[in-house]
Amino acid sequence: MAEVVKMPKMSDTMTEGVLAKWHKKVGDKVKSGDVLAEVETDKATMDFESFQDGTLLYIGVEEGKAVPVDTVIAVLGKEGEDYKAALEGAASPAPAAEEKKEEAKPVEDKKPAATAAPKVDTSKIPATVIRMPLLSDTMTEGVIQKWNFKVGDKVKADDSLADVETDKATMEVVGYEAGTLLYIGVKEGEAAAVNGIIAIVGKEGTDITPLLQDGGGEAAPAAEAPKEEAPAQETAATTAAATSTEDDSRVKASPLARKIAKEKGINLNDVKGTADGGRIVKKDVEGFTPSTKEIEQKHAAEAVPASAPAKAEKTVVIPQYVGEEKYTDKPVTQMRKTITRRLSESFLIPHFYVTITVDMDQAVAARTKMNDFAPVKISFNDLVLKACAVALKQHPAVNSSWLGESIRTNEHVNIGVAVAVDEGLLVPVVRFADGKSLSAISAEVKDFAQRAKAKKLQLPEMEGSTFTISNLGMFGVDEFTAIINPPGACILAVSGIQQVPVVKNGTVVPGNIMKLTLTCDHRVVDGATGAAFLQTLKSLLEEPVRLLV
Repeated sequence: MAEVVKMPKMSDTMTEGVLAKWHKKVGDKVKSGDVLAEVETDKATMDFESFQDGTLLYIGVEEGKAVPVDTVIAVLGKEGEDYKAALEGAASPAPAAEEKKEEAKPVEDKKPAATAAPKVDTSKIPATVIRMPLLSDTMTEGVIQKWNFKVGDKVKADDSLADVETDKATMEVVGYEAGTLLYIGVKEGEAAAVNGIIAIVGKEGTDITPLLQDGGGEAAPAAEAPKEEAPAQETAATTAAATSTEDDSRVKASPLARKIAKEKGINLNDVKGTADGGRIVKKDVEGFTPSTKEIEQKHAAEAVPASAPAKAEKTVVIPQYVGEEKYTDKPVTQMRKTITRRLSESFLIPHFYVTITVDMDQAVAARTKMNDFAPVKISFNDLVLKACAVALKQHPAVNSSWLGESIRTNEHVNIGVAVAVDEGLLVPVVRFADGKSLSAISAEVKDFAQRAKAKKLQLPEMEGSTFTISNLGMFGVDEFTAIINPPGACILAVSGIQQVPVVKNGTVVPGNIMKLTLTCDHRVVDGATGAAFLQTLKSLLEEPVRLLV
């Protein structure tokens, strides 16, 4: 009997998926475990495997199209089997779309051949358009960080054409086509809208103009125009420079470079361009330093009107310090945009904060002893993480999530660990932390930190946290508060261990203290609940031997 295949829900926030590529076509035999297609989710591009054997009877979604979760995308069954009954039973939008296509065909057939003749059939052009993929549900554009090939290079189907910075992470874009790279539509460092043309791969020498016109590539000729006009512009700039050293309006420079030069009072005639054809760009202006001779000439020119009336008198020349105001504007990265959006949403949560002081004397001694035998060095962060995991099992309300219409109490303990990287903050997740040893936790956290800074963390490794820890102790921070990482209900801010005088048994002695601040979502956790959790956490850290039993 024919069975429908629906768009799967591949992440907790996924509402739709994009069929990036079909690996099977209608009529192919499919076995359970075979990869049917590649699906772009809100997190990453993932392989979608078949869960049954049979023949692929029907494909309901074209490559590059997005459909909601649970929409019928294909039908599997016996060869020659009638699959229409299965489609009708599924009652999904996909069959309706297919019927519309089937109804539209006769209308197209009725059109006179003369009307359709002027339109070029791009399907016969031996080239494939590569578009900016949708790599997350919030992504509207992607920034090309680096092209791994240049126009004219031979590429394979599995080659990574470029590195693209999304709102989640930096990922590779694979063309899935073999041939010659005929066209690059977006420069490194520039952004392209989702589904916009970024490259074309095909047979060498192919005329790609119809593909650009048909696929929204009208901006391409405009981008190439400066290259065609370059000789004329260069001649004009040369003429202008020869006739006047003051007027730089005819100098070949980018609009941004011209704006910065105007703000800094730099004459573009004095700046050497490093781009194609000697064109001046932003970095040329920002890196320009006037020579000593130029500064003296400028000061001399300014001093002439003032000193002319007083030739008979000696004037005292006051030395002036010549400085330059400098700044650097960096575009907001996709990761920073996501952090901004997420934290703005988080700040709408009704937060409250509870702080407790922990005596870390025994933890310091225990850690020193443990590291004499542990296969990996155990940090104080590892001790805090393990203690949190144990405490969360005793206080499940803190290990909860706000879902809007319900509160989910998680029975598993997945702890997110905030890791600072150059672009912002990543939160990899230590799963089932309550069941792992201190050595296992230490090794896992160190691996996460290294791969986070190398931009090699996978998106699934940053999902599913039930509680989060943010540790600034290594920076000597005395105390701070953290913002909740939704949908979790709490986040723990860990400060540094301070050596201060403390009172023990009526005597002032040196001690090691650490402050912990728990940020709570008041919709889920009450003050007494948060305080009870911190008391348990404090007792575990002050007697760390309890973490080993």
